[in-house]
Amino acid sequence: MLLGAQRNGPVTPAGSASGGDRTHGAGAGTVPGLVLLARGGVYRVELAGGETVEASLRGRLKLERRTGDAVVAGDRVSLRLSEADGHTIEAVGPRGSEIARADPRTRGRRAKVIVANVDQIVAVFAHARPAPNPRLIDRFLVLAEANNLPAILVANKSDLAEDDADADADVFSPYAAVGYPVLRTSVEVGTGLEELRARLRDRSSVLTGPSGVGKSSLLNALWPGLDLSVGAVSEAVNKGRHTTVAARLIPLQGEAYVADTPGLRELGLWGIDPADLDLCFREFRRFVDDCRFARSCSHTHEPDCAVRAAVEKGSIDPARHASYAALLEELTERAAGV
Repeated sequence: MLLGAQRNGPVTPAGSASGGDRTHGAGAGTVPGLVLLARGGVYRVELAGGETVEASLRGRLKLERRTGDAVVAGDRVSLRLSEADGHTIEAVGPRGSEIARADPRTRGRRAKVIVANVDQIVAVFAHARPAPNPRLIDRFLVLAEANNLPAILVANKSDLAEDDADADADVFSPYAAVGYPVLRTSVEVGTGLEELRARLRDRSSVLTGPSGVGKSSLLNALWPGLDLSVGAVSEAVNKGRHTTVAARLIPLQGEAYVADTPGLRELGLWGIDPADLDLCFREFRRFVDDCRFARSCSHTHEPDCAVRAAVEKGSIDPARHASYAALLEELTERAAGV
């Protein structure tokens, strides 16, 4: 993840005029494909025209140096088709974008790429059951900013909001105040579904958020027939049970794709320089150059810090600044190998 990286256009169907064959190293007799699902060494790949096949990965590709897994959902690949010997992925195209998190299995020392080649992040949270976690919302927005991807915040289960008349005072309002689109949706009463459908149309989106907030239910309501698995929310711990175990790139009507991602109770940020974190909080940007120590200012303790002054004046939400400080400490410790 690099701030300032060029944002890509949407993932397009394999072999389409706008997407084309962007793989490299493919030999004669291969066809382009788009990976919809990668799980257990088996890859579900969409071919031109919408046909899907299952393929394995050619051995030499497992040795290529890439971030995280060699092939993930959203990768553009080149396939050699063989009914007799099995279909194989012969080459993998360069990734225009990677949505990655620190792999908890390695205590954050390596990256786990969730999905590749998307052009917007749609972070879904719930008004209740489970209650929204602002610190986790901030993590997803930082992930989007670090990748130069637009972000949309979906406040789902709006029918459970305690006071719809006071919606502007809820946990989602600070994000709308700094320019993030906040869509209030409810599958139960149909609120906001058409607006969300319009935001997803003709785009490639990663749909993410914690478990139990209704991501799969939203997709099922928007595109009947998908029949995605929907899990109940545990009343005992107020956390959703994981139902989506691997990222899936789902073709939708209108040549759009949605990556339905595993439910994430925590998101370990990956690849962000601590010195660049302030730029991932968009409301900080107009103040950072006015700090006494300019780009070397951490905005946590230095004198004459314009960001902290903005917090004191109410121009920056104190909760957002506290979230920034906590993330800065985490990233700094990881960079130091703590």
